[in-house]
This record gives sequence, structure tokens and C-alpha cells, in this order.
Amino acid sequence: MHNESTEHRIAELESRLAFQETTIEDLNAAITKHELELAKMREQLKIMVEKIKASQPSMIASQAEETPPPHY
Repeated sequence: MHNESTEHRIAELESRLAFQETTIEDLNAAITKHELELAKMREQLKIMVEKIKASQPSMIASQAEETPPPHY
């Protein structure tokens, strides 16, 4: 009877281990996919920021365009 209980416990542990291994593989695949998507989104964001900067005039005048301060 003790032997059957031990065998049942071992079988249960093996089943749990197999499930955990599958879960880890699934999570790893999801993380890998998300990393690739995140890298793509970062690149797209970088391009968008560059386009916005290029399309908007600067609110700060260049040194040559600045009027000299009044002298008192």
C-alpha cells in the first residue's frame, strides 16, 4: 500500500513537472514575441519623434535671429 502511494505521488509530480515545462515554454515564446514587438515599436516611435521634430519649427530663435538686449 505504501508503494502504491509513493508511485501515485511520483506520477502526480511528473505530471505537474510536464505541465510546468509546457507553461515555461509558452511563456518564453510569449516573452520573445513581446520583445520583438517592443523593439519594432521603439523604432517606430523614434522615427515618429524625428518626423515631428523635423516638421515643427523651433520655438527658440537662433543666435543670429535674436535681437540684442537693450542697453541701459
